[in-house]
Amino acid sequence: MKIREVIVVEGKDDTKRINMAVNADTLETRGSAISDETLEQIEELQEKRGVIVFTDPDFSGEKIRKIIQEAVPGVKHAFLNRRDAVPDHKGSLGVEHASPEAIREALRNLYTEEPDAEETITRSDLFSAGLIDGSGAKERRRQLCEYLRIGYVNGKQLQKRLNLFQITQEEFEEALKHLEEEK
Repeated sequence: MKIREVIVVEGKDDTKRINMAVNADTLETRGSAISDETLEQIEELQEKRGVIVFTDPDFSGEKIRKIIQEAVPGVKHAFLNRRDAVPDHKGSLGVEHASPEAIREALRNLYTEEPDAEETITRSDLFSAGLIDGSGAKERRRQLCEYLRIGYVNGKQLQKRLNLFQITQEEFEEALKHLEEEK
């Protein structure tokens, strides 16, 4: 089973640690200076799937929580005990130091399970649409991401981002049609 909600974390190491503990999608804020684009993505994900904010138990983590809560009321919050976030050696407190058991305990009773979903947009779809490889692919990706309001990503990340936002085949085709009309 997979967690339906998207877990908002601070960085890549947090994503790796979360994925060691549970089957979930994450969105990374990349620190406490959250962009308006990231907040818009969180708002969109909250509407489509629900969001669980899971930040470090420190000042920056609390700052991120407050920013998100103010911009997107109704998100859920997972809290890690400080003792579970201590690094083995030098470094600061963080989700990336927590054990899988501590992460599962912090998430307990917050998430909804759902069967693993089939990916709706395939790599072949992206290639056929001229979104990966070839001249003009980067610009087409930029336009597609802007139209779908999912934030720009490179060719390697596009399929993951489309599936994160649960973009259906119909929405994908409508977006492609829009790109053609804009030419």
